[in-house]
Amino acid sequence: MSKTKSLSVFTNGILKENPVLVLILGTCPTLATTTTVTGALGMGLAALVVLLCSNVFISLLRKIIPETMRIPCYIVIIAGFVTIVKMLVQALFPGLYETLGVYLDLITVNCIILGRAEMFAGKNPVLASALDGIGMGIGFTVALGAMATIREVFGAASFAGIAIPFMEKYKIAFLTKAPGGLLVYGLLIALVYVITKGKAPVRTSFSCERCPNADKCQIENCTKKEAAA
Repeated sequence: MSKTKSLSVFTNGILKENPVLVLILGTCPTLATTTTVTGALGMGLAALVVLLCSNVFISLLRKIIPETMRIPCYIVIIAGFVTIVKMLVQALFPGLYETLGVYLDLITVNCIILGRAEMFAGKNPVLASALDGIGMGIGFTVALGAMATIREVFGAASFAGIAIPFMEKYKIAFLTKAPGGLLVYGLLIALVYVITKGKAPVRTSFSCERCPNADKCQIENCTKKEAAA
């Protein structure tokens, strides 16, 4: 794989195909863990490790895993790495473990991780899959960190649990609540849209490959739609 392609695979997930702010994936942990910077970065880094490890492992086994069993196999592999990460966080960072709670376990079914396994790692070599996992993980972490910074600084007058005295009079408690999280989320999505000038890639067509119902639907019409797109 060329250096240019490697760089493209790595950087795509940071902004152009950011899983949170462009692809709008992983919304549940995004809203739930961004009330504090510590929790957001902890979730982001945990997901990054799982993304990297699962992408590499799935890529290594992509020619061995049966086509009809790929999703259950992917989930088992991801769950294995989530369990390892969870045990490490519990042992080394008990405070963070308590903060993240059930959302650590839910990394197993995070659509970002399963989506990268299905759309990328299951079809590409190990190096590309590793770079994709790292890039998407960094993009996820950056998005969570940005949201958490806004919500904690302006909503709780603190940063990573450290009080910011001069912000105390101006804090907007609304931002620490779910509606405030949705507001910040929407504003960041809009900001990324402006930065990319609305040119962030959006899939307008999907291949019939791997679809279990491909032989039952109107494949001819699907092909025409893809060609038109």
